[in-house]
Amino acid sequence: MKNVTDRSSNPFGMRPPFERNDPDSVPAVFGYGDANADFHVIGDHPGVHGGETTGVPFTETESGEAIQELARDVGFASGPEDQPVLSNLFCSYLHMCSLPQSREPTPEEYAELERYFDAELRAINAHILLPVGERATDHVLEEYTTQRHRFDLDMAALHALEIRGRGFMVVPIREPSEWEEGDREAIHDRLEAILAADYRQTKGVATLVG
Repeated sequence: MKNVTDRSSNPFGMRPPFERNDPDSVPAVFGYGDANADFHVIGDHPGVHGGETTGVPFTETESGEAIQELARDVGFASGPEDQPVLSNLFCSYLHMCSLPQSREPTPEEYAELERYFDAELRAINAHILLPVGERATDHVLEEYTTQRHRFDLDMAALHALEIRGRGFMVVPIREPSEWEEGDREAIHDRLEAILAADYRQTKGVATLVG
């Protein structure tokens, strides 16, 4: 089913708690992009992947800008860096709310917002999930595949690997601040290969054909 909306930011009207943000930051960095996307990039929180001023995921920080640059190179993003136009790509965070001094959310705070993330992920219903960094990868493999037990959480080894999930294909991305020689090329080439193939969802399982 196609989502009918002209909103790039927070297309489903999520309303998580906002009271803990700094005065100069946005209350939350909502999911952003194409609500009918086949590709969904999943980050950690605004303090890591950016957006505390712009309100847009994967802006402002070094890691966030690296992901946006990758999206531009593959053809998902165009327009201004602080408010890109995304096509066939949606971006969101496990924990969308801004926290004082960009601190990391507590386990309880992650758990508090998990239902909002899950609801949006299922509403987008992308074919390819692209978790960025260790926490997002751990969560996505645990919640949306049956294969978490098969993998050590070694992001160098998981980077750009295709992992079949429950109705999704998961392709983890190593934290860009930790990229070594060849890492950027590996995920770029993987995305190009997926785009060139038939990644349609077949019988509830994201399957690459060709």
